Amino acid sequence: MQVLTRGVTHLVVSQVVSEGGVPVASTLTTDLVSGRTSLGEPQQRRLGQGAAVVSLDLPQAPVTCLDFWCRAGSAAETPAESGLAHFLEHMVFKGSERLGAGEFDLRVEALGGSSNAATGFDDVHYHVLVPPSAAAEAIDLLLDLVLAPRLDGQDFDMERQVVLEELAQSEDQPEEVAFQQLLSRACPGHAYGQPILGRRQALEGHRAGAMAAFHERLYRADNCCLAVAGPLGDGAIWEHLENSALASLARSDQPLSADSGPSSLQLHPGSDTVALPRLEAARLLMAWQVPAAGDLEAVIGCDLLTTLLAEGRRSRLVARLREQLRLVESIDLDLNGLEAGSLVLLEAVCESEHLPAVEAEIKRVIQELIAAPPPLAEVERAKRLVGNGYRFGLESAGSVAGLLGNNHLWGRHQPIQAPLDALAHWDPQRLWHELTPLLDPERAFCLRALPA
Repeated sequence: MQVLTRGVTHLVVSQVVSEGGVPVASTLTTDLVSGRTSLGEPQQRRLGQGAAVVSLDLPQAPVTCLDFWCRAGSAAETPAESGLAHFLEHMVFKGSERLGAGEFDLRVEALGGSSNAATGFDDVHYHVLVPPSAAAEAIDLLLDLVLAPRLDGQDFDMERQVVLEELAQSEDQPEEVAFQQLLSRACPGHAYGQPILGRRQALEGHRAGAMAAFHERLYRADNCCLAVAGPLGDGAIWEHLENSALASLARSDQPLSADSGPSSLQLHPGSDTVALPRLEAARLLMAWQVPAAGDLEAVIGCDLLTTLLAEGRRSRLVARLREQLRLVESIDLDLNGLEAGSLVLLEAVCESEHLPAVEAEIKRVIQELIAAPPPLAEVERAKRLVGNGYRFGLESAGSVAGLLGNNHLWGRHQPIQAPLDALAHWDPQRLWHELTPLLDPERAFCLRALPA
């Protein structure tokens, strides 16, 4: 599964109601006065050649999540490797030397668990949810699959067709085409402007040997992290990990620094108009660059801004354009935490004749926010929404493992409480002075998508 990162942030994780078919009991409580969570602090260890493992004991969780993260997203590709990161994610599940095609899924399901994977711009991750008693066996299965994929030539050719069909489906959805055109225009020459699925011509030319070289280069001890969240019991899982394939995973020939990753993003402001066949309604798409995911406090502040502007009927953009003027069918403003520079993406859906008015009104609302600090009550409402979203996300082992794995992969060794602490540092004046100018319409790329 590819992740285009639309509507996703690495810092605010969504609530999960169930995992692997098992109802998820709450893993934390919150002090209603301080807002602090009851979770402990993550524990980190280095195995063998230096592969990182980060864990958090959740004694009350009904499942254990194992989440393997690697800095091997599409931004790690060379131009000739376009699409290999996502293609490799598919091929991993075709088996290893010890696991036949489909055997991994069958064995995980036999343990009462489930698995999935996702490829993004910056990284790729593979996660397994299993009952706590099956964690050791699941670790061996996951590491065998991810670290030693077979990459059989016949399976390679068959899976290529699956990936090409996925690309064709994406190209057949005008909403996705518009979104990709926004990124390609806003981020020209940068990996974030390229499709995670890859370019068709490159995909058709890829060979198993090139994929093996991509895997060999990036799936290394200093370029990956395993996150474990759930009941850890007596700690026997650590002894198991010390003797696992992860402990013997070699380091990169050229050591990677803690801040290694895609080149710094420089978004290009501007505007354009496109006409797309089969697009049912017009869309106004806008993109702004904001601080990278590594700047936790700034990203949390940007999350507050996007929430204040477009989260719920009382937010400024929704209230003005949908509730009062009824110019749009929907309007969304999403923060996407990315390593080379985060993106704020806006999408407004409306009738074609309303598009000029929608664009003008959106810019007017944002300029009003830039002109004067927001009222305290408005900021406090946004803080509650952002903080509660983060706390709700911590109620599942899967969300906790994902948060830990991503943060530690990129060198952010921060307490679970850190985003909530950062949230408390923002007040209306600081938000207005430091961050609202980043959403100036003059700093954005604006794409008007019209039905052809």
